[in-house]
Amino acid sequence: MYSALEKYDPQLFELIKQEEARQSGVLRLIPSENYVSQAVRMATGSCLTNKYSEGYPGKRYYEGQQITDLVEDVARNRAKKIFKADHANVQPYSGSVANLGAYNALIKPGMKIMGLTLGSGGHLTHGSKVSITSKFFKAVNYTVNEDGYLDYDVIRDMARKERPNIIISGTTAYPRAIDFKIFGEIAKEVGAYHVSDIAHLSGLVVAGLHQSPIPYADIVSTTTHKTLRGPRGGMLLCKEEHAVKLDKAIMPGQQGGPHMHTIAAIAVALAEADTKEFLVYAEQILKNSKRLSEKLMEKGFDLVTGGTDNHIILIDLRKKHIPGRDFAKALDRARIVGNFNTIPHDSAPPTKPNGLRIGTPAITTRGMREPEMDIIADLMSRVADNMGNEEAISKISQEVLLLTSRFPVPEHFTIPKKMEHPFGCNE
Repeated sequence: MYSALEKYDPQLFELIKQEEARQSGVLRLIPSENYVSQAVRMATGSCLTNKYSEGYPGKRYYEGQQITDLVEDVARNRAKKIFKADHANVQPYSGSVANLGAYNALIKPGMKIMGLTLGSGGHLTHGSKVSITSKFFKAVNYTVNEDGYLDYDVIRDMARKERPNIIISGTTAYPRAIDFKIFGEIAKEVGAYHVSDIAHLSGLVVAGLHQSPIPYADIVSTTTHKTLRGPRGGMLLCKEEHAVKLDKAIMPGQQGGPHMHTIAAIAVALAEADTKEFLVYAEQILKNSKRLSEKLMEKGFDLVTGGTDNHIILIDLRKKHIPGRDFAKALDRARIVGNFNTIPHDSAPPTKPNGLRIGTPAITTRGMREPEMDIIADLMSRVADNMGNEEAISKISQEVLLLTSRFPVPEHFTIPKKMEHPFGCNE
């Protein structure tokens, strides 16, 4: 794949090869990360990166769109099929842009949005004070309860009091299932729109392993990486009544030309997600996260909510007396990659929180199963017990390298047996 790059820019070629080796030789436990197939990578690097396609299929502002219109239609129709949605927009550059587009489609600047606070597992774009969303809109935030769970009665009471124009459901660091139906009921009661952000859950939703927000939300936002295992991009799904204003909110509302190479790669990933093999993969994500949770607790780790219903595990390190940042750095030296993260009602600042967030999508892609989760829990426990012992951490890193060598990063996930023509997905 890289022969031309090697000749033209050997320095960047070498850095990319080093990163490829790094990704192969570590346990990637960041819930936001995954591995894509060679087919997705080829689409991302295709000649479509050369084409400027401002507008939508059949309504472009540049000529020469005979093929790009078909590519985007394939992606949109595959998205509608697997999510069972009326309308799909595959142009958002990523999740944050998608969220902002959803708000702009439904309300005007200065109106009120209500989402989960960042410290409780919400996303920056759900109204955090450091995000542009809280500058464009008046933002109020709900939290989880003392046990780390969403309390729908408290959320309902807050909605009645605040009367927001949009209620946002969805999280970025919440290990339990979300009841999108209740969120929809609350929004309807107070006359608000319901925007659901399933960036982390979309692969599980497609596989039928988590409740879908499609019947209960006005607009659903998602990234296309993470559990969906596609390229880094964004996507919006909505009811037909919102389709025109949603499309206008993205273009010309906040973007110009779409990244057609990414849209093509999204289409490939959506085809991969519409297979029996993907369902097996998604089921194993959950099996692995539950097993890893159990084994970590056996090793003395406290988990927020005492476990997980999805791919996310949030570790409370206060009883271990280990700052989350320090633990994440030590794990990284041991070739175990997670991310330090706030825990609900954390007294420490976000730059030095008391938590660590990990997940199982990437290691599941590599074929790891329950026995490997037992090993990973033991390795993490040993790192925690040897925070100041670099010799011990170095030994653990060699064990990780040996473990990862047994599970090469796959190039292919599925081979579609039959494709509909021209705008469908796998049967």
